[in-house]
Amino acid sequence: MEVLIITEKIRINEKIKGKEFRIISSSGEQLGVMSVNAALELARQEGLDLVEIAATAKPPVCKIMDFGKYRYEQMRKAKEAKKNQKQTIVKEIKVTARIDSHDLETKMSQIKKFLEKENKVKVTLVLFGREKMHSTLGVDTLDEIADKFAEIAEADKKYNDKQKHVILSPKKN
Repeated sequence: MEVLIITEKIRINEKIKGKEFRIISSSGEQLGVMSVNAALELARQEGLDLVEIAATAKPPVCKIMDFGKYRYEQMRKAKEAKKNQKQTIVKEIKVTARIDSHDLETKMSQIKKFLEKENKVKVTLVLFGREKMHSTLGVDTLDEIADKFAEIAEADKKYNDKQKHVILSPKKN
């Protein structure tokens, strides 16, 4: 998939359209401004490809290079960048306003495990029926959870009309 994306963005050899281009040789020296046909002829003499590098420049810039090697290098750089990225995973735990103390302890131990694995945790308050009129009971539960993990996580509290939740993000050392 990545190969297709790279090759679609970059025009090579006969796909390059235009009158004049600034040409750079395979060794990196500037050959000056010339037509596409003359540059293609130079590239063929060296057994390489003519690759459009900067299409928006005035005049556009093309370089004589081995396109297969260039494409491989680009894929390797993209793969390396992807490998170094860390994906943040958000785990969600739901609590109710009338949660029992033992159930809350179980939920807190789950939250602690998630935070130790450096995942974000979204603690959502679920209200049923008439509990919606007395949502402060549930908000107190969310505040208790946020206070419990204040040392190891940063709490982002959102208490809207419909949704009430706390997002716990592990603190960076």
